Amino acid sequence: MLIVFLVFATISASVITAEDYQGLFLGKLNTYAHQVSGDVYAVDEYTILIKSFFYDGLSADAFFWSGATVRPSNIGFIVPDETGRTNKLRRYNNEDITIRLPEDKKLNSIKWFSIWDIRDRRNLADIYIPEEFEPPSPQRISEFSRISNGVQSGPVVILDSKTIAIPELYYDGLSENTFFWVGDGPQPHSSGRKIPNEQGYLESLGPYSNEEIILELPGSMTVFEIDWLAIWNAEHEINYGSVIIPDNLNIPPSLTSLIKHESPLPNCEQLHRRLQLSWEIFGPQITFEVAGQIDPNDYIAFGLSGSPNRTQMIGADVSISYLDGHFGKTEDYNLTEKYPCTNVLGLHKGICPDSKVGGVENFQIHTYVREEGITKITYRRNLINTGDEGDRIFEKQGKSSVIWAIGKLNPLKEPRMHHYYPKGLIQLEFGRKPAVRNCYQFTKTSERSPYTISNLAKRKTWGPLRVFNQSLTTFYARLGVPGGIRGYTSLTGSTSPGLVWYINGLMAPSLFVKRGRTYLFRVEGGNNPHNARYYHPLYITDDAMGGLVRQDDKERKKRHVYAGIDYDRKGRPTPTASGRLCLWDYPNSMDARKADNYQTFIQFRNALNYTCEQGNVGLLQWTPNSSTPDVVYYQSFTQRNMGGKIFVLDDFSLLPTFVSGSNTISLSFLLVFTPLFFLTIIPMLNNLS
Repeated sequence: MLIVFLVFATISASVITAEDYQGLFLGKLNTYAHQVSGDVYAVDEYTILIKSFFYDGLSADAFFWSGATVRPSNIGFIVPDETGRTNKLRRYNNEDITIRLPEDKKLNSIKWFSIWDIRDRRNLADIYIPEEFEPPSPQRISEFSRISNGVQSGPVVILDSKTIAIPELYYDGLSENTFFWVGDGPQPHSSGRKIPNEQGYLESLGPYSNEEIILELPGSMTVFEIDWLAIWNAEHEINYGSVIIPDNLNIPPSLTSLIKHESPLPNCEQLHRRLQLSWEIFGPQITFEVAGQIDPNDYIAFGLSGSPNRTQMIGADVSISYLDGHFGKTEDYNLTEKYPCTNVLGLHKGICPDSKVGGVENFQIHTYVREEGITKITYRRNLINTGDEGDRIFEKQGKSSVIWAIGKLNPLKEPRMHHYYPKGLIQLEFGRKPAVRNCYQFTKTSERSPYTISNLAKRKTWGPLRVFNQSLTTFYARLGVPGGIRGYTSLTGSTSPGLVWYINGLMAPSLFVKRGRTYLFRVEGGNNPHNARYYHPLYITDDAMGGLVRQDDKERKKRHVYAGIDYDRKGRPTPTASGRLCLWDYPNSMDARKADNYQTFIQFRNALNYTCEQGNVGLLQWTPNSSTPDVVYYQSFTQRNMGGKIFVLDDFSLLPTFVSGSNTISLSFLLVFTPLFFLTIIPMLNNLS
């Protein structure tokens, strides 16, 4: 036990960073042969870390070996190496390796760990596990104090040196400038520091109602550097509730590593856990660097808000930066509506490049690179407006309201619906003096980290979603929001423009039809062409993307349309199936960024608001025949990537094998209409997960 106490004394006497803390130090390997050496740490109750491990690899039949006898002997078991294999040990040259005991054996069930030659029954090196040894493990501490604004929680759990779980969290979310706040000292104070919330945002906290969240401390910070965690109002310096972090916690080390990055530009602000903005004003120009921990096919948007007093998308002037193969691009965009750039009666509206709305491309890209999962793009533009009325002015004095977003590009390199974006007010002082760097290092988190496991669980798809009923011949096509990562993106592999088709109440499901049978689609996707966001005639095509009106003549000739479109004498397409607007949308009280918190699509849809305008329903009648391909698509005439697949069968008994798989929602609907809304009756849920 002396070893344990000495380790904790060392921890409490100094500040431990993420890179310093390796777990509970057990000691150095006792060396007997073949120059074996290394420092041994207990990572958790199953795992050992050996730092600077050396072994010359020359013993005849050496393995990692462990047992419960008084001293190392041939009575024991092989411990797999760092790759999980039980091969003879190779040569190691001062390497750091992590190994896990087999079959869920625990460290407190063994008495020693060794490097053992099985053939010669020879001990090359060993270390003894102290009696009554307690390996590092998650530690349950107290609840949040209940001071104000409804803050309360269950007992907080310190999962590892960087990760904190808060179960049953409540907070009314009614105060501005309120954050998760950490610091040192006996109680929360204004000199603390805000940390990202469970989604990585640094904005004011929204409401929580009996939610379990996991926080990861940013950069190199660990729980050994902080004495408390609070929900703190930074404007009024009020503690709404807090929890004290005890000293000398015997917890596992964090499974994260730092990614070194520092911009040469003097100012830096951390906009999100995954996004940094750096800048410098020199003469009449301002230079920006956006650095994002994003996927290769993601874009980063940043610019001036459409309102000087709040974060507003409409009216904003932004840059869209991304990598296109080996090249970086930064393009000037003007945002007039919340939908992809669309020609509405001769004028382009929506999220449009300046070149399409009569503007000028004013951004000059400077450098671009992608390293260790970080996309970094540097560009510059003039501070003032230079002949483009859509460009806003970057002021040197005072604060400017800004917006940012991270989203995915479609195959045509058009920006689609963003999945990271702010909701609170963000203001930056571009001309601040002296320059200030409010950024921390990016981190790379192991797949075994609790934070990663929590996020991966929220990425599990809601599907597959399918509508299959041999007697069903009527489909109801309405619009709805696409959800988060679990939603349309995971279901179809495509990125949406912000709305998608809901067929018989399901989000972009696969449909199953039979050749020779006539089907009716009752279309309620909006019929006002002046309102491009909510004008979506339905058509059936062999085009997986859709958006026929957005294609030129060359593209259209490559595609076949099977229903929903007529052509004039000049070959111009006209939709035939548009009807009143019926829409599933987010209620005002719902944060769309938390859509992935819903375990199933049905739970998600039931949380939405459903509205239906007065008016007529559009009708699309279609009879697939022998010339119809086995797979076609239902799509929107006006926007790409809103629909899903239709499987065309000769006989329902010849279903594709995947239809009988698990994790499927297959629905048969009987729809009853009332003056206010329709009721979904008799949903048949098969294998809902």
